[in-house]
Amino acid sequence: MTSVAKYFDVVYGCNLELTHLNIDQTGINFVGRTSRNNGVAARVKPLPDIEPNPANTISVAGGGSVMASFLQKEPYYSGRDLFYLKPRIKLSDKQLLYYCMCLKENAYRFSYGRQANKTLRELNIPAVDSIPAWVEASVLPELPKADKTTNKTAVVLDTQKWLWFSYSDLFYPPERGDISDTLIAETDKNGTPLVSAATKNNGVIGYLEKHDGKIFHANSITIANTGQGSVGYPTFQGKHYFATNNVSVLSPKFKCNKYIGLFLCVLIKQDRYKYSFGRVLNDTRVNSSSVKLPTDNAGNPDWQFMEDYIKSLPYSSNL
Repeated sequence: MTSVAKYFDVVYGCNLELTHLNIDQTGINFVGRTSRNNGVAARVKPLPDIEPNPANTISVAGGGSVMASFLQKEPYYSGRDLFYLKPRIKLSDKQLLYYCMCLKENAYRFSYGRQANKTLRELNIPAVDSIPAWVEASVLPELPKADKTTNKTAVVLDTQKWLWFSYSDLFYPPERGDISDTLIAETDKNGTPLVSAATKNNGVIGYLEKHDGKIFHANSITIANTGQGSVGYPTFQGKHYFATNNVSVLSPKFKCNKYIGLFLCVLIKQDRYKYSFGRVLNDTRVNSSSVKLPTDNAGNPDWQFMEDYIKSLPYSSNL
């Protein structure tokens, strides 16, 4: 083990306020004290008199989501209580990502009242020659493209014209999977996905080569019935799949695709606040729920609008 200061210069960032900057989707990244989206809170218009933090450095939150650490591949602005680590030796992207992981593991040392400012330089991290071999052997995923699916301009959402629709009008009665979530699923992705009450990896906890359980059709939606932090979480499944007994499966009465399904999942997710680990979302509550949707001139759900909207968003070409 060695100290952070041996391998990195620890520098306090730009210390800017996002509220004082102009949002610009083609501008420079603004990194804050968040643990999401690689720390990026927004893209902002560059300031002629402010030099950004350099690229290929590690941003570290000194407060907020303390010790949230991310490799920044582009120059970036940063908010208050955010440091960046500039390598003093040559390190590969994989090694830098490994050190991000190591830095995050120190989060337990700090709290809202004890920030990582004075002691960051002295924190212990593994020496370069002790980095596990699997780090360099790992394959980094390709970054998603920011392209839209369509060349159409962004579709405007006008919720004033939306109407409420019961789940029972949109979907067949909810079904449950018949597989226990304690089943250890095979890891071969050539198998059939097993969907559970999880918020990561689109609810997929593994893959099954063979099983006597019920297989659900593609282009349907699952909703987690229980689980601390996951109850009410919806996922859209674009392939046939197995499901555990702690999710409700909603099979649409309409012709659904991935764009419409994802539009619906965003809206369904807004109801999560109604449920908790102590108030589960059973099939009766699912069936009696309702969702507000855009409508056509006849007052029916405007499925084409929903599809066009998702296609008009940046990154939709990756779906």
